[in-house]
Amino acid sequence: MINTGYKRVNRDLKVFSGNANQALAQEICDHLKIPLGKIHLAKFSDGELYCQILENVRGKDVFLIQPTCCPVNQNLMELLIMIDAFKRSSATRITSVIPYYGYGRQDRKDKPRVPISSKLVADLLTAAGTDRILSMDLHAGQIQGFFDIPVDHLYAAPVLIEHLRKLKIPDLTVVSPDAGGVERARAFAKRLDADLAIVDKRRFAPNEAEVLHIIGHVSGRNVIICDDMIDTAGTLVNTVHALRKKRVGKIIACATHGILSGPAVERLRNAPIEEIILTNTVPLEGSRMLPNMTILSVGSLLGAAIQSIHEETSVSNLFV
Repeated sequence: MINTGYKRVNRDLKVFSGNANQALAQEICDHLKIPLGKIHLAKFSDGELYCQILENVRGKDVFLIQPTCCPVNQNLMELLIMIDAFKRSSATRITSVIPYYGYGRQDRKDKPRVPISSKLVADLLTAAGTDRILSMDLHAGQIQGFFDIPVDHLYAAPVLIEHLRKLKIPDLTVVSPDAGGVERARAFAKRLDADLAIVDKRRFAPNEAEVLHIIGHVSGRNVIICDDMIDTAGTLVNTVHALRKKRVGKIIACATHGILSGPAVERLRNAPIEEIILTNTVPLEGSRMLPNMTILSVGSLLGAAIQSIHEETSVSNLFV
C-alpha cells in the first residue's frame, strides 16, 4: 500500500528548518514535493532564542533540518528548542536531520582532563526529545554509538564520486590527508579506479598540523585530496605544498563539509588547487566562495533518506 499510496503517506510527513541552512531544507522539500513547514524563530533582546510552530503537528512525522555549523552553539541551541516545541506539540516522531554534526571532532579523550563533547551533544539531543538522528559524514563513526536512539549515517560519496567521474582525470591518485581518513580515501580510489596515497601527519594543537611523509606513489600523477571537512584549511594546504614538492600534476580537493573558518578562505585562495569540491551540508556564500569552488547538492540524497524513514523502508541502499 505504501508504493501505491505515496500521497496518503506524505500527508503525515512534515519538514521544518532552523536558520542554519534553509536553502538545503527547501531543496529537500522540493525533492519530497511537499511545502516547507511554517515556524517562527526569533531572539529576545538578551539573545535568548524563541520558537513557535505555526501549524498543527499533532500526530505528524516531523523532520527538523539543522546542521550545527557556525555559529555552532546558537544553531545547536536552536535545534534543542525546536525539538522541545515539537515534543510539547504532540508530534508522533521527531527526527533531527543534522547534515553537519558539530562537536564531532571531540569524540574521545586524547589528552588528560578533556570532555567528550560529541557524547554530551548526543545526550542533549536525546534529552530534548528527538526520536531519531539522520546525519552525514560524521567525523568519527563511533559517534553513532553515543546515541541510545536510532542513527542513520549517510555519506556524500555518491554525489562527490559522480562529479569526479565526469572530470575523467587520467593517472589519478586519491590522497588521504591523515591516517584517520584512509577508509574514506580507499573507497573513493576503488570507485574511481585510482591509486591510493596517505599523508603522515602530526597534530600538535587544535587546527594545527604538520605533514611529515607521503606514503604512496604521487610523482607525475594527478591527485584528489579527499577529506570529510575543510575547517581552517591548514591540513589541506600543508598537504598541497607537500604534494607539490613531489612534482604532482593537477591537484583537486574534495570534502563533504566546507566549514571554512578563520583563515581558511585566504589560505585556499593562495593555494595551487585547481578545483575545490564541497557539498551544501553547510551554507557557503558571499566572501566565503572562491572561483574554483564547486558546491554539490545533497538535498536529493537527504530527501530520499527522509522518505525511506517516513515510509519505514530500508535506507541501506543510500549507505555507500
